[in-house]
Amino acid sequence: MLDTLAEIPALSLADQQTDPDGFAQAFGQSFQRFGFAVVRDHGVPQPLIERAWAMTKAFFDLPEEEKRGYFIPGQGGARGYTPFKTEIAKGATHVDLKEFWHVGRELPAGHRFSDGMPPNIWPAQPEGFKETFLELFQAFDTAGDKLLSAIARYLGLEPNWFDPAVKDGNSVLRLLHYPPVPADAPEVRAGAHEDINLITLLLGAEEAGLELLDRDGKWLAVKPPEGAMVVNVGDMLQRLTNHVLPSTTHRVVNPPAERRGHSRYSMPFFLHPAPDFLIKALPQCVTAENPEREPPITAEDYLNERLREIGLIKK
Repeated sequence: MLDTLAEIPALSLADQQTDPDGFAQAFGQSFQRFGFAVVRDHGVPQPLIERAWAMTKAFFDLPEEEKRGYFIPGQGGARGYTPFKTEIAKGATHVDLKEFWHVGRELPAGHRFSDGMPPNIWPAQPEGFKETFLELFQAFDTAGDKLLSAIARYLGLEPNWFDPAVKDGNSVLRLLHYPPVPADAPEVRAGAHEDINLITLLLGAEEAGLELLDRDGKWLAVKPPEGAMVVNVGDMLQRLTNHVLPSTTHRVVNPPAERRGHSRYSMPFFLHPAPDFLIKALPQCVTAENPEREPPITAEDYLNERLREIGLIKK
């Protein structure tokens, strides 16, 4: 059943400048209640976003053979192109109805994380693709740092607590294309799942389809105002906070019949810590009523474990 009564409040990141504690409380409360937040005034320039949408559509309009030339087998989709019907949600019976492109962090030659964070690859067209998405990656990174600072305040940590954790982090910008679907398609565009990372920053949720599983077992449609960003808790942050901040199950359902002939595009930014960051429950999140639930694990080991579960790395 779909519930449209509960509403995720839309917050303004601009409020962080004048009232950092107030914004942190509102943002943290939305995370603790829904595992999701909606953020306006996020600082990613609108002209850059519009240029990125145009580049995304132009790339996915390329011939299938040309796109597949940027697919790198055995790399778990870390960079470049991942073809349609490759990824599957953990425990799902149908593969997801999507294709995507990954942009990662640019590291200098010889960086200590180079082995686990491969260099980006770039398509020959559309022209300006590399410059656009490196700029967008940085803009997402900046917004993510501000939101992590709010989370730190909410948890009673120093505002810059996450800075060393995410320095040179293994974050990924994903360009997503859900092609038109047949009227009788039995699958959903993206099966029910949780994200792996610390937080996800998403543009493109205005097109209907994104739903989260609320506490009462009902699916709640996520409908942000135009231009707003949807932000959600990932499993790494859930584990770090000992489930105080929940990584909420979500999905992308097929559209109503009149929209099935249309593509859906979105741009999630999966914000990851550095590969060697140890994910261990924060002491203030461990109590007699909420004992430590999972053992410590490095971000890299956890990521690889999860990529095997969703079929991007072969077991």
